[in-house]
Amino acid sequence: MLRLGRGPRTAGPVRADGTVRLPLPDTLPASLGCDAVGVPARHGFRLMARMPRTGCVFADTDWWWWIVPAGSDLELSWPSPARYVAGISVPAARPRLIHWPDDRTPYTPPIPFYLMVCQLAGTAPAWTEGALPAPRGSARA
Repeated sequence: MLRLGRGPRTAGPVRADGTVRLPLPDTLPASLGCDAVGVPARHGFRLMARMPRTGCVFADTDWWWWIVPAGSDLELSWPSPARYVAGISVPAARPRLIHWPDDRTPYTPPIPFYLMVCQLAGTAPAWTEGALPAPRGSARA
């Protein structure tokens, strides 16, 4: 279901590097940090309809951007045509919030979303091997 936000949430001006910062709703805590995954707009409705739960989604003419927890690219190879962006400054013209989540978190669960994007791309999921980095502020044994 497409739920429009509580009032218009459009991005600010385009920066010199061609990005805009996605304006997350103040009422949805983003305690895990935020990254964004973009897919071409022609796939947006199809992906949203198949997701069991969807967080904040922003759209402009060419791309739809899903908010995922920071680090959702660790050990994952997001396939083309998806674009993974660390942070919430994305290469977009005038994205606006088009989906407000039903629960109290801005995040789309990254693993189900990743699997859907792989299916869309016609590729097998690819996890990279190796140890996860140590959490910030802690030492590895």
